[in-house]
Amino acid sequence: MFMGRCAAIFLAIATVAGPSLAADRVTVGTVGNSSDAGFFIAMDQGYFAAEGLEVAFTPFDGAQKMMAPIGQGELDVGGGAASASLYNSAARSIGIRIVADRSRMETGYLFQTLMVRKALIDSGRFKSYADLKGLKVALVAPGGSPGSTLNEAAQKAGIPYDSIDKVFLPFPAQVSAFTNGAIDASLMIEPFATYLVNQGVAVRFASTEDFYPGDQIGLVFFSEKFLKERRTIGERFLRAYVRALRDYNDAVVDGRFSTGAKGEAVVKILARNLGMKEEQIRSSYVQAISADGKPNVESLRKDLQFFIAQGEVTDAKVDLDKILELSLVEAAARSLGPYQPKKD
Repeated sequence: MFMGRCAAIFLAIATVAGPSLAADRVTVGTVGNSSDAGFFIAMDQGYFAAEGLEVAFTPFDGAQKMMAPIGQGELDVGGGAASASLYNSAARSIGIRIVADRSRMETGYLFQTLMVRKALIDSGRFKSYADLKGLKVALVAPGGSPGSTLNEAAQKAGIPYDSIDKVFLPFPAQVSAFTNGAIDASLMIEPFATYLVNQGVAVRFASTEDFYPGDQIGLVFFSEKFLKERRTIGERFLRAYVRALRDYNDAVVDGRFSTGAKGEAVVKILARNLGMKEEQIRSSYVQAISADGKPNVESLRKDLQFFIAQGEVTDAKVDLDKILELSLVEAAARSLGPYQPKKD
């Protein structure tokens, strides 16, 4: 009788507790580069699991391709650059919101640089920003934030943006184009830049910090459906993400991953998740990411105005503030307390 009663009590407890123990599933789009570092660290270090989340990564071969599933609520979270298409989608009430930093530039970082073909430097054909005039400069795609970055270089040079011959190629194709002389310059990111320097094909003329300080490169997006229907889960996701960003910042010294235990741990996580050799990751410069996860909003405003001026954003009244939802990442940072660097 006693045993039967205990079994009944246990069954009742299990029935009540069972659903609450189930992890909440979150689907996340990745693009397979180091800008996904916060996602990968949070997964590997168990920060998502600690928040009761089951996170499923879905790889995309470009951030643009995940915009539609995020906007339709088929994908909860994604990452990519701010672009004209993002703001045009917002103008059509497609539900995508900017929620956190994913990749940016800061003083001392060489993740994103103006690369120039070495032959042009050696011959003296390229000596200053003004020499961009008439050159073939590669950008990944039209309507992307690197166009705004290149515009800042043109302004520094005192030349019209339209005087630069833009060529649109993905980064791997830019490597080949540099090698065969099809392009003269590029706004290049790592690890492609380091590869080109090591091959003696191109030169880092300048970090984009020299002409566009604090350039916001990548962002984390939430589906508006995810925000409306599962906001508390989104809060937990970003708390895990910010924990990971603090690990990331602890691992970076002088724009590269440190050789200490913290740096080595992050290098191994990225190598495993990106399918790259550890040495390739160690030798490359890394991007800055805010330890509190908050993006550079002024950089986003500057890019939006550029897109409007170029006619790439068709609705000049689109409101950045209606696309931003930073309260969740701000709450995550507050709940974790002020960031206290713990470098190796």
